[in-house]
Amino acid sequence: MTSEPTQPAGKYVLFDVDGTLIDAVENQRQVWGTWSARYGLDPDEVYRVALRTRPMETFATVAPDRDPRACLAALHELEDEDVRSGVYAAFEGATELLSALPSGRWGLVTSNYEHRVRGRFARTGLPVPEVLVDAAAVAEGKPSPVPYLRAAELLGAGPQDCLVIEDAPSGVRSGLCAGMTVWGVNAPVAVDGVHRHFGSLREAVPEILAFAT
Repeated sequence: MTSEPTQPAGKYVLFDVDGTLIDAVENQRQVWGTWSARYGLDPDEVYRVALRTRPMETFATVAPDRDPRACLAALHELEDEDVRSGVYAAFEGATELLSALPSGRWGLVTSNYEHRVRGRFARTGLPVPEVLVDAAAVAEGKPSPVPYLRAAELLGAGPQDCLVIEDAPSGVRSGLCAGMTVWGVNAPVAVDGVHRHFGSLREAVPEILAFAT
């Protein structure tokens, strides 16, 4: 009696969203700029902090004397309006890539909220996967490994079988601390620690598909 051949272990791809699949940098800058104006703060300084931290941590740094709940409510209002009326687009290659990936083998890991991701994906025509780990899904955000580990758990994947696609240092650190392979995209120079670097998502598409399929 012969045994059935062993199937190869699956490979999984986990994507950051803003800056990786969706070109939302200018939108984020405008949202934080409007928020800063409401509180009489320097928009450049606020945005510099916001790039490195989650909103509540940003408020504690740039507006420690303000009610953080009110700050967050104001930010959410501006971000929701941006989803409805902002101008943004998917990076070149994103539609082709996500449409070609095997179902159940990829997910999204974002510091944003699910309803905004779904709104942007609907407007840009990108498919939404079954697994989407957002800011509300975990107690610790990037650069903690928790978001990427949670996504792997939901996919039934081991960290060693996951490829993380990121554009920012905090996300790269999150993926590395989770024990995953991390590739950087959409940056002129490589973020410290990435295993491979691509100047654009478009350049990375064939390599990501080769990893996953």
